[in-house]
Formats: sequence, C-alpha cells, structure tokens
Amino acid sequence: MVADFTWAWIALALATFPATMGVVNLFLVRPPEGKPKDGTLVSVLIPARNEEANIAACLDAVLASRGVAIEIVVMDDGSTDRTAAIVQGYAARDSRVRLEQAPPLPAGWTGKVHACQRLADAARGTHLLFIDADVRLAPDAAASMAGHAARTGAGMVTGVPRQVIESLGEAATVPMINFLLICYLPGGGRAFTKRSGMAAACGQLLLVERAAYDHTGGHAAVKGVLHDGLALARLMRDAGHATEIVEGAGLATCRMYTNFADCWAGFSKNAREGMATPVGLPVWTAMLAGAHLWPFVFLPNTAAIIALALGFALRAAVTLRVREPWWTIPLHPLTVAVALAIQWTALVRGLMGKPAGWKGRAYQGIG
Repeated sequence: MVADFTWAWIALALATFPATMGVVNLFLVRPPEGKPKDGTLVSVLIPARNEEANIAACLDAVLASRGVAIEIVVMDDGSTDRTAAIVQGYAARDSRVRLEQAPPLPAGWTGKVHACQRLADAARGTHLLFIDADVRLAPDAAASMAGHAARTGAGMVTGVPRQVIESLGEAATVPMINFLLICYLPGGGRAFTKRSGMAAACGQLLLVERAAYDHTGGHAAVKGVLHDGLALARLMRDAGHATEIVEGAGLATCRMYTNFADCWAGFSKNAREGMATPVGLPVWTAMLAGAHLWPFVFLPNTAAIIALALGFALRAAVTLRVREPWWTIPLHPLTVAVALAIQWTALVRGLMGKPAGWKGRAYQGIG
C-alpha cells in the first residue's frame, strides 16, 4: 500500500508537468499576424507521388488563395496513376500552375526530400510554402504566413493543419501530433526558444523565406531524413534563423490517413527521427505512460484520480483548441498506448536493421 501511494504521487507529478506546459503553450501559440511586403511571391510547392485522389482538391484550394501573389509548382515524383495528367489539365487552364517531373532518386536521398529540393530549384518565389497533396489550404493562409514571417523576421513559419479524423484508427493515432507539440515542447516551438533541440515543424504546412532556405542549404542539407520538417527547422536554427510555430487549425485542413494500418505505417516512418531512440524512448515511455496510463493501476488513490483528471482535461483543452473531434477525447489513454507501441516497434525494427519505407520505397539504415 505504501508503494502504491508513492507511485500514485509520482504519476501525479508526471501529469502535472505536461498540464503546466500545456496551459502555457496554449497561451503562447497563436494564429499568424502580419501582412506580406510588397513584391512578395509565395511559391506553393507540392510533392506528389500517386496522388490522383487528392491533387485536384488540393489545387482548387490553393488557387482560391488571396492577399498575396502565388505560383503553384507540383513535382510529380514517379507517379503511376493519373496525378500528372490531372495537374497538366490545371496548368493548361491557369498559368499559375506548373508541373515538373522529378528526376530519378539519387543515392542517399529520401523521396519526398528530393522532390522538395527539386521544387525549390524550380520555384521563383520570395517565399516557399511546402504543402502535402492531402492538405487543403485556406484562402488567406499563404498571405498570413508570409505576413507573419515579414513581421517577425522568422526564416520559417509552420503550423499543424486541422486534422480531419473520421475513423477509430485515426483517432487512436493522429491526435498525438498536437498533444505532444503543445504539452511536451517548451515554448511550443515559438521563435523565442532559440535552441535547435526545441525546434518543431510540420511538413504538411511549412513556409520558408527563400534567402534563409538557400543560406542553410535547403533540403539538400537534410537529404537522408524522412522527417524533413523537423530536420529543416533544426538546421535553420543552427544557422541563426528563427523558426516559428503558429496555430494552424485556421490555415489548412488535412486528412493524413483513412485507416489504422496506414496510420501505423505513416507514423512509424518518422519515429526513429523523433522519440524512438535507445536513450530517448525509455524516458518518453516513463513520462507518457507515467502520466496517462499508470494512474489507472493505482485507482482509487486520490493522487491517481487527480492525475487522470488532469490528463483528460489537458487532452480536452488541446482537442478543442486545434478543432479535432470531441469524441476522440475519451480515447486518450488508447492514443498514448498506441503511440508508445509505434515508437517501440520502430526502435526494435531499427536495431534489427530493417529498413523504413514509404510509398513503395525502402530506405536502408533509416527508421
């Protein structure tokens, strides 16, 4: 009984940490503010590999942009479906749209990173806005992000789009993106935290100032990674450029995956470049399981009840702020458990030398 009492209070302490940080970050991370400078051109850059189900809706959303001049460049990265034909149709109707074909993938590069570098090479803009084909950009998003960069002097402005969640598999995985960002990252990725280790970025919605991008070497400097947004943010901070997380729910929407299998595969590919390291993962496991899972073991201890109440209240606050479905809140313990299972599986696979893969490509030595 004494041991249970002690562990329950440890769990409460572990739950208090993210609750405190979450409250602070919910205050700090705000929507972008500012107007783009005269002469700003935002190049909206879309890497696309077999995206015929997404690319038309993505282009329709970007073409509705207002408040800043845009161009749209789509890099067809070896698609075997109708992706290229669909983009060609848009390009024939609107001169703002261009289609480029990615050259063969060089050794040492990952697919999306290579496509993004080739997009940057083809772009003419003062700012480069990288988005995924499953992102639906809001009409004012490009202007407000470029305006925020101009007002703050940030070399990178990024945010997490509002995640569209419609299945149990998505609900058990996707909400951890915002939960970890807001509740476990000091400053929530705001620019006043200068250290590269405190940087964060979302590759779904990532704007960089062209001169800062070129100064750091761009995607070519992180050519072997799978989590390109995070690597690029750290690179830019190391080079002296500020990177800024803004509230992204009003800037875009995104439905990343539609089922649990795709969610598992998608989150697994980035795990080794995140928390799934031999040193880091045991610490993350203690922090996450200790705060959100262990308290169930010690019920009805008062400290355990308070710890669980804090965890659910925090999850509710984050969920409502980022506009994810309310019905995902009661699934919070499952979401934490699945996240840890993904990370441990990715770590074991990496230690066994099994390659990571995505969209038909395998990368030995990664993930």
